[in-house]
Amino acid sequence: MKQIFCHIEKCLGCKSCELACAVEHSLSKQLVAAMREPVVPKQRIRVELIDEHGTLSRYRTLALQCRHCGNALCVQACISGGIRKDEDSGEVRINPEKCVGCWSCVMVCPFGALVRHEGIHRAMKCDHCPDRETPACVDACPTKALVYLEKDGVRTRDVVL
Repeated sequence: MKQIFCHIEKCLGCKSCELACAVEHSLSKQLVAAMREPVVPKQRIRVELIDEHGTLSRYRTLALQCRHCGNALCVQACISGGIRKDEDSGEVRINPEKCVGCWSCVMVCPFGALVRHEGIHRAMKCDHCPDRETPACVDACPTKALVYLEKDGVRTRDVVL
């Protein structure tokens, strides 16, 4: 299964990925129109500021999204059965029709990858933009810090898994 990885040394923290994600998941697929939609779209990727050495002396930014964990805690925590791991692809998917907005999945995710969408009272996470060949966040990254690759083809010292 392909995953989104971040070359941490290339990430500028510009949040282009966040914007592209929100627009891609809007009804209109256009920035200005999306901001006027009845329910404003929300990004499913988040740029985080991290303290690299724990000394407050060196900060970096990192784009964070769902890792589609092997033993996904969000699947175990979901009280409605709205989150399932697809056996064929390995992706963790949310069925919005079953989500009851209890936020259990949000609380247990060790990466903070699930987000609350108050406008629709549902949990959301990265879905790899299923209507696209490459996720919108990857295409929007001006420095090519985000890449969409098979996990076994990635050297862990180069990217954040």
